[in-house]
Amino acid sequence: MGRWRPPNPASTALITREGFERLRGELDELWRMRRPEVVKALAAAAAEGDRSENAEYSYRKKQLGEIDRRVRYLSKRLERLKVVEAPPGRTDAVFFGAWFELERAHDGELALYRIVGPDETDAKRGWISIDAPLARAALGKRIDDEFEAELPLGRFRFVVVAVRYTEA
Repeated sequence: MGRWRPPNPASTALITREGFERLRGELDELWRMRRPEVVKALAAAAAEGDRSENAEYSYRKKQLGEIDRRVRYLSKRLERLKVVEAPPGRTDAVFFGAWFELERAHDGELALYRIVGPDETDAKRGWISIDAPLARAALGKRIDDEFEAELPLGRFRFVVVAVRYTEA
């Protein structure tokens, strides 16, 4: 018997237009290109005979399962997502889709972030999920507002330096 794990909490169903298009493109590529290739390779491996000792067959079967799982997830997720097209009414505060620059109060270090949906986070670009502790703490803050956020490395104090809704 496997170890039971509680389900992950539901993530926020918001996404930017570019994130939605990226996920839709991934689904299309998986369904129309990768899956047919794997099915063809699986059929060829199955035709070779004894499947119990056929590594190619086992590999392709596992690969097909992974593709099908991802296709199921993306199909369901894309139906539930709400695409946020326009900036909020108040563009002077941090809300979904905002690029905002923070200064850490204790050392003056600056960092630029963007609040995006959980399906489009990218640490290298500074794109953080709206469900992340830093994003939750920054929501609604305006330039020169101070706030604290409980992060994995401890509690930190930040100051909002800049907010914008267009890419620089």
